[in-house]
Amino acid sequence: MKSTVEQLSATRVRISVEVPFEELKPDFDRAYKALAQQIRVPGFRQGKVPPRIIDARVGRGAVLEQVINDSVPGRYSEAVSTTDIKAIGQPEIEVTGIEDDHYAFTAEVDVRPEVELPAYDTVEVSVEVAEAADEDVEDQLDELRKRFGTLTPVDRTVENGDFVTLDLSATVDGKPVDDATAEGLSHEVGSGELIEGLDEAIVGVAADETAEFTTKLLAGEFAGEDATVAVTVRSVKVRELPEVDDDFAAMASEFDTVEELRADLREKAEQTKKIQVTNSIRDKVLQTLLDTVDLPAPENVVNQQVAEQLNSALQSLDNDEETLNRLLQAQGKTREEFDKDSREAAEKAVRAQLLLDAIADADEITVGQQELFERIFAEAQRYGMEPQQFIQEIQQQPNGLATIFADARRTKALLEVIRAVNVKDQNGNAIDVTEYFGAPVEDDELPSDESESDEDSTDEAEVAETETDGSSDK
Repeated sequence: MKSTVEQLSATRVRISVEVPFEELKPDFDRAYKALAQQIRVPGFRQGKVPPRIIDARVGRGAVLEQVINDSVPGRYSEAVSTTDIKAIGQPEIEVTGIEDDHYAFTAEVDVRPEVELPAYDTVEVSVEVAEAADEDVEDQLDELRKRFGTLTPVDRTVENGDFVTLDLSATVDGKPVDDATAEGLSHEVGSGELIEGLDEAIVGVAADETAEFTTKLLAGEFAGEDATVAVTVRSVKVRELPEVDDDFAAMASEFDTVEELRADLREKAEQTKKIQVTNSIRDKVLQTLLDTVDLPAPENVVNQQVAEQLNSALQSLDNDEETLNRLLQAQGKTREEFDKDSREAAEKAVRAQLLLDAIADADEITVGQQELFERIFAEAQRYGMEPQQFIQEIQQQPNGLATIFADARRTKALLEVIRAVNVKDQNGNAIDVTEYFGAPVEDDELPSDESESDEDSTDEAEVAETETDGSSDK
């Protein structure tokens, strides 16, 4: 078999392949055997019809067609392997010629572009680091008090912060809107969690009084249209918060004293701040690398990502594009803006994946069995599934395990870069990233098993992965 590669662009190639028929004897044998089972010829038992009789009956062309169709995928994979290109996605294959002793085909496919990586120690990012403050602790304490608060009826008009019971009904051009009708609806005034304009309409309204306002519906049959909403206040209540004392601490937590409770809340606040810094470092390092390198995104892969985003949005709306357009209009966004945002997000995701793959290749990053299992376990937890059940699910998906492996490798690649770049706080002071991502595991610290180098699972879990479905290297 002979193959040549023509570079069509930085992200696409055409592979031309010639396959001698002499290499396809097993393929011809299988084709004749299959056809022998399908045809009946007097004087021959079914399945025992000789090839020359099959050629006479069905034609040599039919045999060649089956052999070529069966052999092209394998020969394409062989060509990709021998030419050492990094193909992405599905190829567009065309059989270009059938001669007496060979056939030829071309395959156009997206490839991972070459990328010149910067020296990691020349990369610098700055992130804001903030310590947990007393206000953070008090905010958490107030949230805890709200959970154990009691609602008490009051005889006055509605104010911000009150808890009310409402009846709602809406019409569009005099037509009732079933999706915007409800009775006995509980609502915290000022939360903005229900219909836009509701909170402003009911402030100053007493129990059993009705107010009307106009709002734009965000979903349903009349999404994007103006509706007249009638809201009747049925009850008004205020939330009374418990006193902060040892009795409250014992009721609301496993601690016996307020001091112990506050200490625990401070620890949680510090952990939250640490996670925020961790995420900020990760995002800024990745974005800085993307801004630094010249890395075009393959158009077909981006188009696939955009199509998947659109399909996902439409599926939630019963595949009704008009409903999507009305919903976007209600959100103050045009379809053109939605499509533009989707494409930009897809391009960034694809570029990030390709960049991390290039880093993983350059740094010869490997993922051991233990690391792969830890990644699967983390993903199973994220989806609320048992690991074995999650494994069964992903095995049913095309390239499911391969995608998990690739994502784990990219996560590990980004982690290594983070440990090598210069990270500073808002005052220009160097940040020790091991405080957030852990220290790299040295060779003499690795367990003596068959797996490759095992990174601390906590470290990798803190590096949120960048995933781009459908564009894994083939």
